[in-house]
Amino acid sequence: MSTRINELLLRNLQEVFGEGDASRRREAIMELYTEDCMIYVPPGVFVGYDALDKFAGDLRAMHPHFVYTPHSKPQALHNAGRLARGSGPRGESPDYTGWDVIIVRDGKIAALYVFLDTDPT
Repeated sequence: MSTRINELLLRNLQEVFGEGDASRRREAIMELYTEDCMIYVPPGVFVGYDALDKFAGDLRAMHPHFVYTPHSKPQALHNAGRLARGSGPRGESPDYTGWDVIIVRDGKIAALYVFLDTDPT
């Protein structure tokens, strides 16, 4: 299970939140997430494929030049995992850093918790 959790964390970063192509992003969401997924982010809670797709697409549209970079190796524990990461323009210090924490059910992300650091470094 830890290999799958690590894969989900890294693929989510690039293929969902880092993906600019809407159809590829939607395909990744359907492959990586449960249909009833819950996403907990500072602006609120989003439930399901459509809500996640809209949130990730809107975020991508606000920052189309941002890249999402892991700042550590993913860590897995039972059915959960976490990944420190940053986002910002390629080759520059990240504008945002934080942690993605996932809960996995049946090999897919059932819940994503996004923690942002208040002072990116």
